[in-house]
Amino acid sequence: MSPSRCLVAMLALALSAPAGAFGRLGNAEDLLNLGQRAAKASQPITEQDEVELGRGIAANVLGAAPLVPDAELQRYVNRVGLWVAMQSERPSLPWRFGVIDSSDVNAFALPGGTILVTAGLYDRLRDEAELASVLGHEISHVVQKHHVKAIQVAMGRDFATEIAGEVAGRSDNELVRRFGDKAFRAGTEMYARGLDKNDEYDADQRGMVLAARAGYNPFALAGVLQTLDSANPSDKSVALLFSTHPTPSSRIERLGAVVGEKLDPYAAQTAPGRLYRPKK
Repeated sequence: MSPSRCLVAMLALALSAPAGAFGRLGNAEDLLNLGQRAAKASQPITEQDEVELGRGIAANVLGAAPLVPDAELQRYVNRVGLWVAMQSERPSLPWRFGVIDSSDVNAFALPGGTILVTAGLYDRLRDEAELASVLGHEISHVVQKHHVKAIQVAMGRDFATEIAGEVAGRSDNELVRRFGDKAFRAGTEMYARGLDKNDEYDADQRGMVLAARAGYNPFALAGVLQTLDSANPSDKSVALLFSTHPTPSSRIERLGAVVGEKLDPYAAQTAPGRLYRPKK
């Protein structure tokens, strides 16, 4: 929403409020301050903001599940991830990759270039091409700013709610909470709620292209999805993944319909390197 539209929405809420609400709101200066904050909420997030936002969310994620204490594993995943990220439209981001110590089967892309794969998912991968396909999917989320855009939408919705509360005198003497806190909260909650399914389909397709550019078989992603499709839906380790993503079978079907035979010439690619297996 543009700053002007935010201001229009704010004024509409003010005009529809009871006359007594204006006494609690204060004066025209308070109304102007609300408009300025609404405009701020709608401004584009800069790359530096994006990086800081991702780091703040990562702190929450890593607080729940630390990195696997295997330096060689972490170096390996960073080496593969950086190579795939260099094939993207945003190679200069401060990309970081890690495997977190969780038995859940999942992977997370954080704004600004931090990518986390769970040990539970890593253990189910069969080769380096499958790892590259997973990382390519997550890298594509960052490149397309899927999470950033969703966070901005959530912040805008929350801000509109606060404006309504302020006009009605229910703000507990606070105009708005700090936007940074809002963004961290919205971002952290998003990983339990998931992105729009079309963002997931988009990341699948773009991730295949990045894997192909990096020298891997792009159809390795289909192999990962087939592995996920064979998982027992009642298995707690896949519960969050299945609740926040389209079904693996629907993702495979969508890839077949959209990609078709376009990437067939790259199917024989075999990038060097074997999948590193963590020390037990």
